[in-house]
Amino acid sequence: MEKYCATSDVKCKVGDNQSPLCAGPTSNALPKVRKSIKPKDSQTGASTNNALSRTSVDTNKDTKDTHHWYALRTTYGRERKAYDYLVAHGVEAYLPLLKSVKMVDGRRTTIEESRIPNIFFARGTEDELKTFVYDNVNLPYLRFYYRHTHVGYKIVKVPLVVPDNQIHSLKIICAADSDDIVVSPEEVEKFKSGQKVRITGGKFAGVTGIVARYQSQLRVGIIIEGLLTVCTAYVPSAFLQKFE
Repeated sequence: MEKYCATSDVKCKVGDNQSPLCAGPTSNALPKVRKSIKPKDSQTGASTNNALSRTSVDTNKDTKDTHHWYALRTTYGRERKAYDYLVAHGVEAYLPLLKSVKMVDGRRTTIEESRIPNIFFARGTEDELKTFVYDNVNLPYLRFYYRHTHVGYKIVKVPLVVPDNQIHSLKIICAADSDDIVVSPEEVEKFKSGQKVRITGGKFAGVTGIVARYQSQLRVGIIIEGLLTVCTAYVPSAFLQKFE
């Protein structure tokens, strides 16, 4: 199996909805990845082979009584406030954060900032989360993040549901101590289709997504429909397992 060097001396900034400019090993073709038995999703125990090709739950199914991850949005700079409120009221939620060092009053201070401005995720039924989204007394700045879909001849908006495996991968990627991951507010075409893989080693172990060469490096990425693309830093091909 052809291997690639995992070292990279280039550091790139991530945040403010800007994709970093990264450099690394180059090649004209993607390396082959090892075949393996279809793995089980680490959270649900179900095969993720079909789940990886979907970016949202089938809207033809009744999801209102089923627990899902929903994308929520706030007015500018209030995602942490809304997140804290939901967590304090027993809701499972996830706010992707980015740690950075800044000078505050002449001193170097580590601060946490939202990695996806104005967005966080919460798990529950649609009706459960509506009690918070429509709470105009305590949370007048909180709303669902909607996607548009066709129902017959009409276009309607429905709350964006994020598959469990994507939230699981997003958590791993954002928690990794790496300066050159990519979080982009746009859909990156290279990660819309292609070889589905699971990362088996290194700081991104457990991530499932599409492997592609992006910004001159081999990476694994996911697209959360209509919201963002997130992908790892460089991943050696030896750490990849292919789904049939």
